[in-house]
Amino acid sequence: MQCIANPSPPPSAVASKIFLTGGTGFFGRSILSCLRRGLLPPGTEFVILSRTPEKFLAAYPEFAGLPGVRHIAGDVRNFSFPEEEFDAVIHAATPAVTTLAPGEMRSIVVEGTRRAAGFAHFCGAKKLLLTSSGAVYGIQPPELANIPEDHPCRPVTEYGIAKLEAEKICADSGVPALIARCFAFAGPYLDRNIHFAFGNFLRDALAGQPIVIRGDGTPLRSYLYADDLVTWLFRILERGTPGRPVNVGSPEAVSIAELAETIRKVLRTPGKVVLMEKPVPGRLPARYVPSVERAKNELGLAVTTSLADAIRLSAARKQDAP
Repeated sequence: MQCIANPSPPPSAVASKIFLTGGTGFFGRSILSCLRRGLLPPGTEFVILSRTPEKFLAAYPEFAGLPGVRHIAGDVRNFSFPEEEFDAVIHAATPAVTTLAPGEMRSIVVEGTRRAAGFAHFCGAKKLLLTSSGAVYGIQPPELANIPEDHPCRPVTEYGIAKLEAEKICADSGVPALIARCFAFAGPYLDRNIHFAFGNFLRDALAGQPIVIRGDGTPLRSYLYADDLVTWLFRILERGTPGRPVNVGSPEAVSIAELAETIRKVLRTPGKVVLMEKPVPGRLPARYVPSVERAKNELGLAVTTSLADAIRLSAARKQDAP
């Protein structure tokens, strides 16, 4: 897969040896993709924790044998601490599905963070980066175009509540903790068969099938491309202020219906967009769109990939059907 025409500059050298949890999820795969294509600082080393490294590498052979990358097996909640020193810990282990047993989501997020933060302290890491979530804010007021980091956090989902608790665990860890509050993303390694609208729409469009929207298509979201995501995370790790959260996402709102139509047009597929419900006249749409002024003004970050380019680049990688 070719990179975007005007890619983000590679992050500066922030750490030579990184312990990464969640290295086999979307964030981890996107980081490894950037590493493989030379978009991370030369000489960066990773030790990646996952439950079944062999299964991951069999599914993603392009990541097998990457120089400076080792995989170790373990559950993020109780893994054995490697007897090594690390410059940084990136904790990105988060359940990708919502169909977990009661309490399992909270257990993975909270107990996993507690274990990862404990390891960051144990291994002498200089920094700990948590990939938190915009879900910590709770329901975004529909009249608020872009939600900033100083908005009160009133999470309403088990996931959002757990992520807010995870932020507090990191803040109390004794290790300088950076918080990235992540929103919605696009990329070739986004799973197309779970609850992500972008991935679902891409899957159906590529199959030439109608894109069916279960609701009225009015909710507003925004999508940051994977390469930008990785650049933002490493810039936060390098230059962020411990304890000062930074939103990670695109500030450009697009409705779910507009997203579906854009995907259909960009990919030139025959399937139509089908709305299962009609919009209610006069009702403000639900929003989940970040303000990124802090990222822009304090860290010099910007969105470099358009939605159309993100669609084309995401579609370039073939994925198996479920």
